[in-house]
Amino acid sequence: MNIIIIEDEHLDVKRISELIKKFNPEINILAKIQSVKKAVEWFGENPEPDLAFMDIQLGDGLSFDIFEQIKITCPIIFTTAYDEYALKAFKVNSIDYLLKPFDFEELAEAINKFNNRTGTKRKNSSAQNAQIEQVINMLSEKYKERFTVKIGEHIKLVSVADILCFYSREKASYIFTKEKRNYLLDFSLDKLETLINPNIFFRVNRKFIINIHAVKDIIAYSNSRLKINIQDFTEDEIIVSREKVSRFKEWLEQ
Repeated sequence: MNIIIIEDEHLDVKRISELIKKFNPEINILAKIQSVKKAVEWFGENPEPDLAFMDIQLGDGLSFDIFEQIKITCPIIFTTAYDEYALKAFKVNSIDYLLKPFDFEELAEAINKFNNRTGTKRKNSSAQNAQIEQVINMLSEKYKERFTVKIGEHIKLVSVADILCFYSREKASYIFTKEKRNYLLDFSLDKLETLINPNIFFRVNRKFIINIHAVKDIIAYSNSRLKINIQDFTEDEIIVSREKVSRFKEWLEQ
């Protein structure tokens, strides 16, 4: 099987590649592409792969822009941190839609779904309806509204609306609140990304997830990065990593 990966995050490319090889070491990864422009060029110059993994939000646009510029008929497994494009994805050759961070079992299930459809010229309508129903259910799931934190022998409820940012330090995760308090959490930042509303919270780098309503100032920083000032938070600098700057700006304007 020949596969391509269209993804602009280096760490995500590495992880997806590792999971694919874990699923089947004989799978051939033909190309790893980082932008809409490069994807259009690649499809224009090469035979289509058997399957493509596509991140939806790329540095120079949405992967849906690729379909507007060139005809693609190969099946697609979309990978993204956002669920707002799920229904649109099913209109363009989509086999599955994986929300980051996904694990090996989810990737394996998606590839098996592709394998089960190989050689089938017409989609089974009942299976397609089941897929769409699954996506609708996924979109209707509620994000967490509160977290429990332990203070000595006491348990405190913290509303998500009161959280200015999540951050990691020394392999532990914390929240910083409007009350200028820091609380230890039992979740990793990777897990937190799946529990909170991506329209409100954005992971600017490996260490920080910020609340859009807490942003006081955005400053141009070295190496094409951005520095974020969060209300009352002074413990660490918050820097938007270079590879996330474009996506961060889109998030601010949505």
